[in-house]
Amino acid sequence: MEKGKGLARRWAVELHDASSSSASHAVPDPPGFTRSAPDADDAAGARQRKDSETAWKAQKAWEVAQAPFKNLMMMGFMMWMAGSTVHLFSIGITFSALWQPISALRSVGKVFEPFKDPRVDTIAPKLLFIALNLAAMGLGVWKLNTLGLLPTNPSDWVSSLAPAREVEYAGGGIPLI
Repeated sequence: MEKGKGLARRWAVELHDASSSSASHAVPDPPGFTRSAPDADDAAGARQRKDSETAWKAQKAWEVAQAPFKNLMMMGFMMWMAGSTVHLFSIGITFSALWQPISALRSVGKVFEPFKDPRVDTIAPKLLFIALNLAAMGLGVWKLNTLGLLPTNPSDWVSSLAPAREVEYAGGGIPLI
């Protein structure tokens, strides 16, 4: 026999609203229950929910602000592992270490937009976020310097210097022809 055919239904559910029937009004309220109390509880509950939501947003804003610290430590380790010789891997890691903070600094507003609330102060988390990303960018610039890719020595600028004036002249002698 196919499933569901030929068998009588054993269970049935009545889906009508029991609160509109007269039987529900016949049952008295329990002791200590008043119908106006849920309104006061709802106001206190809503205020408590708003306070907890505000605290949650502030906590999450600080967590987002501290996230670049983890990236800073990982990037520092990767730079250390790449070594101080100029090759494709070390240059890629270095430019990644420069690009990530720059793109993060460009999107500070978008990062903290979910926490925008008049009761949540996001100035301090934003400042920490910016400071950590600037430190990460400084780490990338330091790595560029250790690789010798920054022009910090006078010899790096020789091509733009004017030729030196001749101070001595040599003359005389016997021609050998």
